[in-house]
Amino acid sequence: MLLKQAFSPLVDLIYPPRCPLCGEGISEQRGLCLSCWSELVIPGEPSCATCQRPLGVDAGEGDGMICAACMAAKPRHDGITAATIYNDTSRKLILAFKHGRKIALAKMLARQITARLPELEGEWLVMPVPLHRLRLWQRGFNQSALLAGEIARLTDQTLLVDGLDRKKPTPALGGLGRKERARVLSGAITTNAKHAYRLKGAQILLVDDVMTSGATSDACIKALRKAGAGTVRIACFARVLDEAL
Repeated sequence: MLLKQAFSPLVDLIYPPRCPLCGEGISEQRGLCLSCWSELVIPGEPSCATCQRPLGVDAGEGDGMICAACMAAKPRHDGITAATIYNDTSRKLILAFKHGRKIALAKMLARQITARLPELEGEWLVMPVPLHRLRLWQRGFNQSALLAGEIARLTDQTLLVDGLDRKKPTPALGGLGRKERARVLSGAITTNAKHAYRLKGAQILLVDDVMTSGATSDACIKALRKAGAGTVRIACFARVLDEAL
């Protein structure tokens, strides 16, 4: 760490820090410019006690308020932590990270997720949503695994990168409705048998870059519950609200 700090001025001289979104000069190699920061939408209160979905300002005050979606169907998860609400700015960050191959953004995105996490009491397994091996080969990395690794480090919890397995390739889910997504993902995700003993009764933090309809995380949680997992929370950088689908 001391060596890194010592060389930081030299690195900044050779590679002046710039905002990864707009290219504006910034003070450090680890964030966004003030203008881009201000365009991110951070989930606020009041929110659903079950899924942390932001509720309208006229929803009232107090703990225990439940959103309509959770009242209609009890979720499989034990809570969701999202660093941002999906909008044009968070979309650009995700695209730069995942498709623009700016994997150094993993540290910044993970810090934002971790900052909003409740205290993780006891021992937790931090697990990424898996990619099928064909997609992993094409992309070269699993963006959720990079985020999970950083979150595990920041929270001093255990990373389990291969606890889940995507057994069959699935097409891109963009443009599909909730039911169609669930149908496509049916049977696609299972747990890794070699980690069965670690999953039984475990507290698990399931990490993804974007949570859209929840179909992928539901498939993961269904597999984890079948393996005997205890608490399963979801952590993501950007969350798409239902009305935006």
